[in-house]
Amino acid sequence: MTPSTTREVNPWTVLAIASAAGFMVMLDTQVLFVAFDDIRASFPAVSIATMSWTLSAYTIALAATLVAAGRMTDRFGRRRTFVTGLVVFTVASLVCGLAPAPGLLVAFRVVQAFGAAALMPSSLALVLSVFPPARVPVAVATWGAAGAFAAGVGPTAGALLVEAFGWRSVFLANVPVGIVALALSTSLLPESREAVRERFPDVLGILLLAGSLTLLSLGIVQSEHWGALSLPTAAVVACGLVVLLWFVRRSLSVPHPALDLSLFTRPSFRWANITTAVFTIGFTAMFFALIQFMTHVWQYSVVEAGLAMMPAAFTVMVLAPLTGRVAARYGQRRLLIPGGLVYAASGVLLLLSLDTDPSWFTDLLPSSLLTGLGASLVLPQLTSAAVRELSSDEFGAGAAVNQAIRQFGATFGIALTVALLAGATPSDAVAHFQRVWILILTCGVLASIAAHALPRGSRSAAPVAAPVTAGTPS
Repeated sequence: MTPSTTREVNPWTVLAIASAAGFMVMLDTQVLFVAFDDIRASFPAVSIATMSWTLSAYTIALAATLVAAGRMTDRFGRRRTFVTGLVVFTVASLVCGLAPAPGLLVAFRVVQAFGAAALMPSSLALVLSVFPPARVPVAVATWGAAGAFAAGVGPTAGALLVEAFGWRSVFLANVPVGIVALALSTSLLPESREAVRERFPDVLGILLLAGSLTLLSLGIVQSEHWGALSLPTAAVVACGLVVLLWFVRRSLSVPHPALDLSLFTRPSFRWANITTAVFTIGFTAMFFALIQFMTHVWQYSVVEAGLAMMPAAFTVMVLAPLTGRVAARYGQRRLLIPGGLVYAASGVLLLLSLDTDPSWFTDLLPSSLLTGLGASLVLPQLTSAAVRELSSDEFGAGAAVNQAIRQFGATFGIALTVALLAGATPSDAVAHFQRVWILILTCGVLASIAAHALPRGSRSAAPVAAPVTAGTPS
């Protein structure tokens, strides 16, 4: 890594700024779910299918550009990419909040996703670059806890904002946060980039990867409208797979590929990302299904449903830094294996306890606490396990792959939940939701099995040359 500055940098300050950016991006993703009905009401002449692109366009654009953004992070500089992402995300949020027409709103949701794609890998790469190996699991766990907490408080925060000020406030709230983060970033963040500047990555490979991920995301997202087994869904997914295979073949044959596929030959990177995919499907299904269950079966308001899920979010926020310290000492594998099983147990409790009679304290709270415990054991450790065997020059690319896989897992988790709940009526709603609880149980068990394949012994990330002259945490 070649730092462009020699000023003293406090790694904990870097972590705080990076975590704040991650929190903002994740919060914005979650609050849109509860703001959607209010957005539709503002444009009554527009169909629900068209308005759904305010959600889908962001998801697809983010998934399609994350990996390329991670590669650019390593090449052009972590701070530069982070600041660029902040500017793009903040400006796009302002335009979304002021958008007079749905077309402009959807277009700048895509621009917002481009900013988020630059922010996520660069923020993590900045954290990885300033912490010594022994402290990386703690730092990454704290960074991940911010995103997990945003996911937990998102529905409540979004509902409160929408009820008080309308859906536009969801976007406009990002503007002051972005301005403050930008001011702090330009003065407090160090610059670093890959030590060996090779030729620019294969442009056609970048386009092929973005195209394949766009098609796959489109197929997953639109399966709700087209039908999971319909011809349009099958055709789009098949095209995505063909383009993905083309990308793989090209990446194996060119000297400077868009993504170095040899990353997946490293056991920790491979199995951590497999665990990420499986667990994220179950985590997103849990989050999405519980909101639907409480608002449609128990007749909770969105604010009440969000508040009911807060114990899980607070559990993750409190325990994640502690589990990071344990991972730093004993390795991520020792937490990931039991964490998946604990999460599966929360699915068992949901199966046994939830019915049409609302009883939050006795029926939902115990499973929520298990959910928070399982998530705090698993989610914060996945990224540090994925980058454990990577060199500092590969941090941005490796982090972006992990984030892209999380995004795909989340997209697929929502699509599966919608499919499992399709056709539910008030009389058989509980039975349909039980299918989702079984999915959650299964994902927890499979995540534990996948984590069992992680290498034993290694306790921290690959050696990191911190781009600072002092201020390294002890």
